[in-house]
Amino acid sequence: MIIVMKTACQESDVAEVMLRLDRSGLKGHLSTGVERTVIGVVGVISAVPDLRERLELMPGVEEVIRISRPFKLSSREFKREDTVIRVGDVSIGGDQLVVMAGPCAAETREQVMSTARIARAAGASILRGGAFKPSTSPYSFRGLGEDGLKILAEAREETGLPLITEVLTPEDVELVVRYADILQVGARNMQNFILLDEVGRANKPVMLKRGMSATIEEWLLAVEYILSQGNRQVILCERGIRTFENYTRNTMDISAIPIIDKLSHLPIIADPSHGTGKWYLVAPMALAAVAAGADGLMVEVHPNPDTALKDGAQSLTFEHFQELMKQIAPVAAAVGRTMAGKRA
Repeated sequence: MIIVMKTACQESDVAEVMLRLDRSGLKGHLSTGVERTVIGVVGVISAVPDLRERLELMPGVEEVIRISRPFKLSSREFKREDTVIRVGDVSIGGDQLVVMAGPCAAETREQVMSTARIARAAGASILRGGAFKPSTSPYSFRGLGEDGLKILAEAREETGLPLITEVLTPEDVELVVRYADILQVGARNMQNFILLDEVGRANKPVMLKRGMSATIEEWLLAVEYILSQGNRQVILCERGIRTFENYTRNTMDISAIPIIDKLSHLPIIADPSHGTGKWYLVAPMALAAVAAGADGLMVEVHPNPDTALKDGAQSLTFEHFQELMKQIAPVAAAVGRTMAGKRA
């Protein structure tokens, strides 16, 4: 349920409601918006008889509403306004379109630095790159670990682009937090609930990718694990789902973008690289995602995809990425967005 406070309520009224919830064995999550202050209630509400009635009698409370969705804190019912996450000078979830670009995996210093420079020059606003890589096969490249993080951090320092990189285990969260501006939880870890709890306690934005076989509801319930730990800086990422089709690596679910926008206040990024697995499909799906309302894109770029240690088939060359960025701008403008990384 959510507790809607009166416009003229006092801070002491909010504090009393939060205290009442705590004494009832429940947890209150405060959301202060432009139009209203809302407290989301998480816990076994049915174990507290007449809770709704008692809360409605408290000073400063306007009404108590039962949330119909199983996901609470991520729902539009809890927070009507869009959540905007600020990372340095970049805003994710507002009127700007954010492009995250870089190699799937950090392989060498030269590879990362050259890609970061091209990404920035072309208009990307965030650098992506993996130091810890999950692989279907144990014999595939699994990343450079902390050495990769150091290379990516050097590229951030030179270009000024904030860094997003994946964290695989709860034990690695503290390490990755030292280097990254945004923590990425990949599709294979979408329901790694211990990891979700841990990044939920981190003071860094988190991007949660949709599991390859996850429903939208399962995805949003996974988000709740992060939000319920107190981290409100969560970004969703649609990266394709597994279907019967085998011509593409995954099926890019463009419809998930407007659905998430309807159900949730959180920003959503589209990953057409993983969404298709084919480099020549990245641009069409990227443009479609922008038109459908995505808050940003995540695109894999490599100086020589044919020699990439990871996901070369879906990576764009520098030239293809530069062309894509030119194509994106007018589509973004058509749906009322500006390019976040545009520079004079």
